[in-house]
Amino acid sequence: MKKNYFAFMLVIALGLVLTACSGANSNNGANNNTSANKKEQAVTTKTTKEMVDGMLAKIEQPALIEMTGDMVKQMYYIDAALLEQYTIMSPMMNIKTNEIAVFKVKDAKDIAAVEDGIKKRAGDVQKTFETYLQDQYEIAKNYKLVTKGNYIFFVISEKADKFVSEFDTFFEQK
Repeated sequence: MKKNYFAFMLVIALGLVLTACSGANSNNGANNNTSANKKEQAVTTKTTKEMVDGMLAKIEQPALIEMTGDMVKQMYYIDAALLEQYTIMSPMMNIKTNEIAVFKVKDAKDIAAVEDGIKKRAGDVQKTFETYLQDQYEIAKNYKLVTKGNYIFFVISEKADKFVSEFDTFFEQK
């Protein structure tokens, strides 16, 4: 009986996670904070996973799960073939907007396409919370999008500025 109950609760939780990620495809002039100097050379020895894990170890966030596979295309409108590596952490349940993602593009010419996909994702999150949870909507409107070399960092969090500062620590300027 307990196993059936656990399985049932697991199915419900997975259903919530999948529906939490759905949203309309809109970009309503979202606030983006793209780094002004996209041409700067930035070097890091860390993988995107190491960067995200390092930031989350220092900055507390609600429960997050990693997005993988087709979710990049579905949720971020990004062709994964453009990416050398990526790590995306999104809310486990649809009551928080918190989301952290680091993308490393294979070719710098694709940075704009990846940024456009991220902006669409930010718009989708805003649309989801616009009439749902006002405090989360305000957080979603103030997302951060930063580009350093071939790396693109996206964060939705009430601690977004701390995340950006922490992201910057992974790079040596050349």
